[in-house]
Amino acid sequence: MIISDKAHNSFETVEELVTGSVLLVDKPLTWTSFDVVNRIKGFVKKNVIIPRNVQGDAQRFKIGHAGTLDPLATGLLVICTGKFTKSIDQFQGGIKEYTGTIRFGQTTPSYDLETAPEGVFPVGHLSLEVIKETALTFIGEQWQRPPIYSAKQVDGKRAYSLARKGEHVEIPLVLITVYEFEILHMSDFDVDFRIKCSKGTYIRTLANDFGERMCSGSHLIKLRRTESYPFRVEDALSMDALIARLERVSAI
Repeated sequence: MIISDKAHNSFETVEELVTGSVLLVDKPLTWTSFDVVNRIKGFVKKNVIIPRNVQGDAQRFKIGHAGTLDPLATGLLVICTGKFTKSIDQFQGGIKEYTGTIRFGQTTPSYDLETAPEGVFPVGHLSLEVIKETALTFIGEQWQRPPIYSAKQVDGKRAYSLARKGEHVEIPLVLITVYEFEILHMSDFDVDFRIKCSKGTYIRTLANDFGERMCSGSHLIKLRRTESYPFRVEDALSMDALIARLERVSAI
């Protein structure tokens, strides 16, 4: 299903929302993707009388998201309702763009700040020039192993639930593509970057692997999704703005 780049967040009535809309949300820090979906679903359930379809039958409010964001990431989350839930796979397949910050000198088991930093790794040899050169080595098609602290299914269970219990987790490699990897700034041993990649790419894993290629340690300390093609975060609504719009249309 093709959607105009101006059709997102354009619902003006409850009927439009239930029939089918694409909502672009700027996900807040610490929220899970399911938190966003459940907040919208809960509002609709509490405040909206869902109109019956043309046959007079009761309708169920369909909603889902097109591409998970970690709780410690912010930025663009694509939410589909109604008929557009059939397009979730299509939207998930779009190229992703992120900005973020990698910190060198320590690693974490989760590859980000969900778990505590550990270890002391050499950083005296790091320079902006060498880091930029190393970033270029990531560009192209490659196999990547998702982090054990992830929502990947392992024997019917989420990998992160097993990892938090200290159980051994073995996640298969996945094929990804990095299209662009630009180093923007370096302050002490924090490195700001912008990256474009295929769906399924774990930026946390890239951050950890970056340290290994630099003969150091590293982890992700900040991440923001700025694009999930064809959508941009500049067109997204904050959760407060989205709820305000839902309140307005439900009062009509």
